[in-house]
Amino acid sequence: MRVLVVEDDDDLRFAVAAALRGNGFAVDEAADLPEADEALFVTAYDCVVFDRMLPAGDSADYVRRIRSEGQTLPVLFLTARDTVADRVEGFATGGDDYLVKPFAVPELVARVRSLCRRTAVTRPPVVRCGGLEIDTARRTVHRDGVRLALTIKEFALLETLAARPGEAVRRTELIERCWDELTEPNSNVVEVLVSQLRRKLGDPPLIHTVRGVGYRLESKA
Repeated sequence: MRVLVVEDDDDLRFAVAAALRGNGFAVDEAADLPEADEALFVTAYDCVVFDRMLPAGDSADYVRRIRSEGQTLPVLFLTARDTVADRVEGFATGGDDYLVKPFAVPELVARVRSLCRRTAVTRPPVVRCGGLEIDTARRTVHRDGVRLALTIKEFALLETLAARPGEAVRRTELIERCWDELTEPNSNVVEVLVSQLRRKLGDPPLIHTVRGVGYRLESKA
């Protein structure tokens, strides 16, 4: 799940991005609305976290505009503006959720994860493949009834493959969905993570290399 965090306070933006990355999200950052506009133009996100008051203006006005253009991307407003009128205005302009500063990090993560699920409503909550069971809601993985201990990044990669079982998922798409703009696209992060994941999933192998393309989750049985 890829998230854009738009916040002009560098320390807070770093803290929010770090908290989300620590919980398995790929996170890009923007310090103002022009940066956010450029990021949204080139990248598909599952959710955007907007501070309300930014140097270029109120992000609620920006959200109102993109909603009028047909953009349905889930939006969470993260702001110190805490009156009922402020919250009503945030929802009226097209916001999907509203969290007041100061906030608890676990609540922020839970709210962002809930919003991200809205962009994947057609994805089945449990995916099964060759004895493998991936519960995307509970974020657990079992093979032949045995629970597997996966890292956050391993689960993110497996979840991305499981969203399209039997289909080849391009390496570049895996980087886009599971990492963020800080990742060097020519590095071997995907290959290393796939190797780790294959060892944990065991035999017979379920993740197959599609030469020149990427990887596929499929049982050959």
